[in-house]
Amino acid sequence: MPIALPRLPSGELPVSVQVWGDAALFTRPEFRVERMSYAVMTPTAAIGVLESIFWKPEFEWVPVAIEVLRPIRQFSLRRNETHDLPSFDEAVRRGRRVDTVANREQRAALCLRDVAYRIHAHVELRPHATKTAAAYRDQFRRRVGRGSCFQTPYLGTREFSAAFGPVDDTPAVDVTEDLGLMLHRIIPGPPMRSTLFDAKLERGVVRIPRHGIPGDTLVGAG
Repeated sequence: MPIALPRLPSGELPVSVQVWGDAALFTRPEFRVERMSYAVMTPTAAIGVLESIFWKPEFEWVPVAIEVLRPIRQFSLRRNETHDLPSFDEAVRRGRRVDTVANREQRAALCLRDVAYRIHAHVELRPHATKTAAAYRDQFRRRVGRGSCFQTPYLGTREFSAAFGPVDDTPAVDVTEDLGLMLHRIIPGPPMRSTLFDAKLERGVVRIPRHGIPGDTLVGAG
């Protein structure tokens, strides 16, 4: 059964897309060393998927709901990461390369297995937009229908790529639980800041408020 979604003042419903993959890692920013995933996709991850499919500087994506289409299952993984991260000036202007061998660390990660989501989001125009929101929504729908994207979408981290396509009638999982505070949006810095929201999974649906509450300053949140 389709879920009730918030309409724009014009009466327009959000656009929707279905995404799925073998694994996902939506990193909780409060865990600095070991990686632990939220139980479901975050709004920031949803925005990343939408922008991978269709991005224009004239508008921003505002996700309003995420449906969870497969049971929540976790698995542990050990990943190699590097802590040798050069600044923009070092990497681009001075040509310094990342020494991954000498600065490699192995870290544990708690990931999600066999995931699928249905993302619903509005197009919110910026002041310099040259087209209507309806025009951008139509372009997005055409790209989803063709399977076109600017870059391969991923589920939290780039190693977990995502497939996407038009929505179907797959029902959301019949699960209700309190997910606690969840990352709502990352605001670029420095310093990098974040907003949070009190997330609830209600019969497989996470509803996302337009604005979050200020969170702690994030340092290198994944």
